[in-house]
Amino acid sequence: MVRRAVLLLLILAAPVWVSAGESSGLPLPRFVSLRSDEVNLRTGPGQRYPIDWIYARKDVPVEVIAEFDVWRKIRDWEGSEGWVHQSMLSGRRMMVTVGGRHPLRASDANNADTVAEVEPGVFGRLVGCPRNRDFCRVEFGTLQGWMRRDEMWGVYGGEWIE
Repeated sequence: MVRRAVLLLLILAAPVWVSAGESSGLPLPRFVSLRSDEVNLRTGPGQRYPIDWIYARKDVPVEVIAEFDVWRKIRDWEGSEGWVHQSMLSGRRMMVTVGGRHPLRASDANNADTVAEVEPGVFGRLVGCPRNRDFCRVEFGTLQGWMRRDEMWGVYGGEWIE
């Protein structure tokens, strides 16, 4: 009887980290963005866990990699991971440029005219990614154009966005 009570106590005390999107029903992993200019990144799924980092910018792209109740474990483009409340996330698709300086092109072709040069670490909105294409349409403020998928973080290789 004592052994059964201890086992039951251990089962009830251990957090269950969902790895297949069972809390929301949405696929894992998936890209989303931060909804607020102040988002606490916690060491675990709950307010009792310490704050490890505070994001101070809205629309930062993040990847949801696990779920627990109303908490989402996220990863950012630099590899930092932690837990945030679901209310702090938005389905708005954003991206950040990675690597070196990249051309923002007028169309989705390698030989298209360059509209601008984009520095690494610049955040933008992901407007769309056509099926079976290497390019995505992006927006930086009022400037729109096309960038290669491998020049940004915030979209999967075979993913299409309309």
